[in-house]
Amino acid sequence: MTTAVPVRSRQAPALLRAAHLGPGLAVTALTALLALATGVEQPAAALVVLGVLAGQLTIGWGNDLLDADRDRAVARADKPVARGEVDAAVVRRSLAVAIAAAVVLSLLAGWRSGLVHLLVGVASGHAYNLRLKATAWSWLPYALAFGSLPAVVTLAGRTPSLPPAWMVVTAALLGVAAHLLNALPDLAADAATGVRGLPHRLGATVSRVAAALLLVAGSVSAVLGPDGRPTPGAWAALALTGLLGLVALVGRGKAPFRAAIAVALVDVVLLVVAAR
Repeated sequence: MTTAVPVRSRQAPALLRAAHLGPGLAVTALTALLALATGVEQPAAALVVLGVLAGQLTIGWGNDLLDADRDRAVARADKPVARGEVDAAVVRRSLAVAIAAAVVLSLLAGWRSGLVHLLVGVASGHAYNLRLKATAWSWLPYALAFGSLPAVVTLAGRTPSLPPAWMVVTAALLGVAAHLLNALPDLAADAATGVRGLPHRLGATVSRVAAALLLVAGSVSAVLGPDGRPTPGAWAALALTGLLGLVALVGRGKAPFRAAIAVALVDVVLLVVAAR
């Protein structure tokens, strides 16, 4: 007779991988830096960051649950649910807890911020998982989710306000670029299971070039958008993002997507400096 291994020790690592934890933590870090840049007070800033993290968990777990059959068909090695490394029931329970946490935390940060996060950010992620990822509109959830993130933060402040338009544009451009680059390593596997989003229709080369251009455009917006003349540091940051855009253009595997996240981090640092 064998002794069962507790779920938390046997399946916890796979459960975290099924949540797409890397991209989720990257978005959470961007949110924290935006809160710092815009001066959102505690505890609202902490609630926003935790709410975004919970929302990202729901999107990641929802994705792995919905795609399990497709991932199994093409033997995806990076999908714990499809590989049976974590029980689908465990993921479903975790998803339910994350949904509840996302709702509560987001609304506690302020009803305006909470509604934007839940109805635009989180809803866009799930719309992508459910349908839009396989259509020419696959870019739209990324544009909406990333573009709404500055508003999620600024609307949680003691005096709720909308972010400047240039900040929204920068975030939306980075989101679409991240989508194009994130899809590149899986184009063949996705096509084999009937997924034909915008990157699949454009092809690898065009997607890579378009993403690099979007990254640079987003960085230009972050440098030229704030009031006043750009500082030497801002111009240096723009040059750095140009180099990262080159990595996005010629890199392989996950390097282009990581370059996109790096560009986003540089741009948020620019926001922090501009806010001061």
